[in-house]
Amino acid sequence: MRSTRPKPLHLLCGRAMVLYVLDALPAAEIGRAVVVVGHEAERVTKKLTEDSAGLRLEFVEQTRQLGTGDAVSVGLTGLPDDDLDDDLDVLVLPGDTPLLRPATIDTLVAEHRASGAACTMLTAHLEDPTGYGRIVRVGKDERVARIVEHRDATAEQLEIREINTGIFCFRRSLLAPALRLVHPNNSQGEYYLTDVVEVLTDAGHRVVTLMAGDPDETHGINDRAQLAHAEAGLRRRINAAWLAKGVTMVDPSATYIDTTVVLAADVTLFPGTILQGLTSIGRGVEIGPGCRLVDCTVGEHTTLEHTVARHSTIGADCVVGPYAVLEPGAEIAPGTHTGAFYTPNIATH
Repeated sequence: MRSTRPKPLHLLCGRAMVLYVLDALPAAEIGRAVVVVGHEAERVTKKLTEDSAGLRLEFVEQTRQLGTGDAVSVGLTGLPDDDLDDDLDVLVLPGDTPLLRPATIDTLVAEHRASGAACTMLTAHLEDPTGYGRIVRVGKDERVARIVEHRDATAEQLEIREINTGIFCFRRSLLAPALRLVHPNNSQGEYYLTDVVEVLTDAGHRVVTLMAGDPDETHGINDRAQLAHAEAGLRRRINAAWLAKGVTMVDPSATYIDTTVVLAADVTLFPGTILQGLTSIGRGVEIGPGCRLVDCTVGEHTTLEHTVARHSTIGADCVVGPYAVLEPGAEIAPGTHTGAFYTPNIATH
């Protein structure tokens, strides 16, 4: 299940942010994902249905924004009662953590099942935890007692550096009853999912934590600066993966590749290359500098320089550009040398 306030379709490298969170799920053997939607619900549902693959999605709408606890209560209605089992677990993930890795989810689920806890939550240690809920521990064993939101914390609690990431694994049979005991007694007048932790511990149930190895992957996106920071991190991750597979990048910091792009071996990318959408690049291709390709196919051993193309097909052994512009539907025959400032004529009907 994914639960968050409405941040519907912020884009990272050309994709809706929540798709990266959904991408982290299949490795954890997730059978079903319930997406809680609110603002622009119809648009979000359509986009995720079109672009998510290999995962069964259910959508439920939170018509009134009453907090994360309410969102999860609404989300539980998307899970069928006929498979209710004490052994089943529910993952709750915010939709704005695009750097979250599948391995982190797998480790969280494994820790939860091994511990037998009612709730296992992913935490992180931040030097500056401003804005995040703090993990309050008590006793000699420093067991988790509750989570206190930043705006509701005392001066002493604000000194705590261990924060709530909003990523939880719950025993399903305990989650709904605990949510019914949550009350909006806070500065926002909302139902906080984090209050479930105190409900469970007060009832004698065990709550455990897993510390994130890399706090960056748990960061949410609340403004344009955080969005840019996340995009930079995602771009570094994507580029490192392609470099390891034999793609050459003259300057990885100036190379932009969507997760949906497919590159063959021995491709060379020069600075200023932007590859987006369902773009596929053949073996031995050289692209750049200053190229942007969106939903394009490029054949083997072709060279492109200062070329902009959308929904186009470029054959093998071509030389395209400099300063070529290919409109949607353009097809460049194999072996073509376009010359400079090339713009093909596209027949319309």
